[in-house]
Amino acid sequence: QVQLVESGGGLVQAGGSLRLSCAASGRTFSSYTMHWFRQAPGKEREFVAGISWSSTVTNYADSVKGRFTISRDNAKNTVYLQMNSLKPEDTAVYYCASSYKWYGGPRPLNEYSYWGQGTQVTVSS
Repeated sequence: QVQLVESGGGLVQAGGSLRLSCAASGRTFSSYTMHWFRQAPGKEREFVAGISWSSTVTNYADSVKGRFTISRDNAKNTVYLQMNSLKPEDTAVYYCASSYKWYGGPRPLNEYSYWGQGTQVTVSS
């Protein structure tokens, strides 16, 4: 069993930056690939970024490439999402998720093992 807890969300002006964190419980964090998703009001949850077990490989949604960076620290059981040049359309609840597998791209939500409760990011224009 893994518990994921996101933090770092908030209100920021367009063009600003935020860094989200997702802390995982348990001793097997390095056994999971980690991913960030987001869900805006009235929209489906969408993939944002993913990182492999030892940070060798990352992937990003086209909408955030060049602006967002995913990273992880296995010693701290934490995955991060650095978000720069934020836009109003980035406003959403951001969730982290774990998986035993590495996917080359997003998969159906039920293929991810564990989810956090989410953290709100609001970007004002």
